Amino acid sequence: MAEGTTQTNTPPEPAPPERVPADDGYLSRRMLRRGSAGWLLLTGLGVAYVVSGDFSGWNIGLSKGGFGGLAIATVLMGVMYACLVFALAELSAILPTAGGGYGFARRALGTWGGFLTGTAILIEYVLAPAAISIFIGDYVESLGLFGLESGWPVYLFCFVAFIGIHLWGVGEALRFSLVVTAIAVAALLIFALGAFTEFSADGLNDIPVDEDAFGANSWLPFGLLGIWAAFPFGMWFFLGVEGVPLAAEEARDPVRSLPRALAISMAVLVLLAVLTFFAATGARGSAALQEAGNPLVVALQGDGDPTALSRFVNYAGLAGLVASFFSLIYAGSRQLFALSRAGYLPRFLSLTSRRRSPYLGLLIPGAIGFALAASTGNGGRMLNIAVFGATISYALMALSHIVLRRREPGLHRPYRTPGGTATSSVAFVLALSALVATFLVDKEAAVIALAVYGVALAYFAVYSRHHLVAKAPEEEFAALAAAEAELARDRGRD
Repeated sequence: MAEGTTQTNTPPEPAPPERVPADDGYLSRRMLRRGSAGWLLLTGLGVAYVVSGDFSGWNIGLSKGGFGGLAIATVLMGVMYACLVFALAELSAILPTAGGGYGFARRALGTWGGFLTGTAILIEYVLAPAAISIFIGDYVESLGLFGLESGWPVYLFCFVAFIGIHLWGVGEALRFSLVVTAIAVAALLIFALGAFTEFSADGLNDIPVDEDAFGANSWLPFGLLGIWAAFPFGMWFFLGVEGVPLAAEEARDPVRSLPRALAISMAVLVLLAVLTFFAATGARGSAALQEAGNPLVVALQGDGDPTALSRFVNYAGLAGLVASFFSLIYAGSRQLFALSRAGYLPRFLSLTSRRRSPYLGLLIPGAIGFALAASTGNGGRMLNIAVFGATISYALMALSHIVLRRREPGLHRPYRTPGGTATSSVAFVLALSALVATFLVDKEAAVIALAVYGVALAYFAVYSRHHLVAKAPEEEFAALAAAEAELARDRGRD
C-alpha cells in the first residue's frame, strides 16, 4: 500500500456541514503564534505540568497502600504514562494541532469521541490550577511571606499575575515557566542529596499493619487492595505530562520536537519520582510522611527546628507549585481554544488577541478557577475531580491510537510508537483501572466529575454537535479521512 493511503473497514464519520461564514476571517481571528517553542521549551513545559506533585500529594498514597503499595502503584502508573506518551508522540506527529487529545479522538472515534476526550481534558486543566492556587496560598502562609494568610487575595494574585504573562505572549510565558521549573528541579536534586545522608531502610515499612486486610504485611500494611487505592497518588509523579501536544501549533517543527519533548520529559519525571520517593521515605519513615502537607520538609527536619536545607526546599516547593499552576493554565486555554474553534464550545472563546493569545480562553477558565478556589478552599477535592477527568481522557487517547493503527494502517506516521497497539493497550487497561480507583479514594469527587461531564454532554447533544466548524484543522483532518474512505470504496466497486 502506498504511503499516505488510508485503508478502512469502518469509514470515519464525515465532517458536519459548516455553520459559520465561509470566509478567511474566521480562522485569521483564531490564530496562535507559530514557531514560538522549540524542543527545550516544550520539555520544560512537560516537566512544569508535573513538578509540583513531587513536593506534595504523592505521600498521601502511603496512607492508602503503605510503602510497598504506593511503590507498586507508582511503577504501574509510570508504565501507564510511558505507554501513553509513546502513543501520543505518534499521534501528535500525525496531527500537530492545538486540539491535542480532542483532535486525536476526533479522527479515530468521531465527534462524540472527540468531545468526550476534550471535555475530560478540560475538566483536568480547569480544576487543577484552582487547587494549586490554594496550595500556593498555604505555602505563602506557612513561610510567612509578607505576613499574608492563605485566602482569596493570594488566589486572585496568582490568577491575575500569571494569566497576565500568558496574555503577553506564549514565548515569554514558556520561558518564564522553564526558569521556574529549573529552580524546582534543582531543588529536588539537592533535597535528594541531603535526605539520602539520613537514609534508613527500617523506616520504609514502619506503618502499622491492618491485620484484617487481605494480603497485608509490613510492606503492604493495607493489603493488596491498598495498591489499587494508591493508583491516583502514584499518578501525581506524572499527572499532566500528556499536555505537551497542546502546544503543537506554537511549536517549531512539531513533527520532530513534540515526540522528543515528550520522551525527555518522561525520562526526567521518572528520575525525579524515584529520587523523591526513596529519599523522603528513607530519611524520615513512611508513617511520618503519610499525612504531611509538606513531606519533603518533614523528611529533612522532622519535628525539629528548620534547617537551611529545609527552608530552601520549602521555598523551592513554592516555585514548583507556581510552575505547575502556570503551565496548567496554558494547557487549559489551548484545549478550550481548540474545542471552541471547532464549534464544540461557544466559538467566541477561541478569539485571539494581536499577540496571538486566546484571551477569553485564558480569562474565563481563570475566573471559574478563582471562584472555585475562593468559595470552597478545598484543593484536595478539586484535584481528585481533575484526576477523574484525566483518567477518562487517558483511556480515550490510548483507544484512539489503537483504532487509528487498525483502521488506517497506511496513514503517514513520521514517528511510530514502539510496540504499536500493544503499548497503547497497556495504557488503556491501566487508565481504566486508575479511573475505577478514583472511586476508592473520593467517591464524592467522582460523582461531581460525572455530573459536570453529564451537563457538558447534554450541551453537545442538544446544540453544539449541530454547529461544528468544518474549517477547523481537526475537523478538516477528519473530513480528509472520510474522503479517502469514500475514494477507496469507489475503487473497490470499480
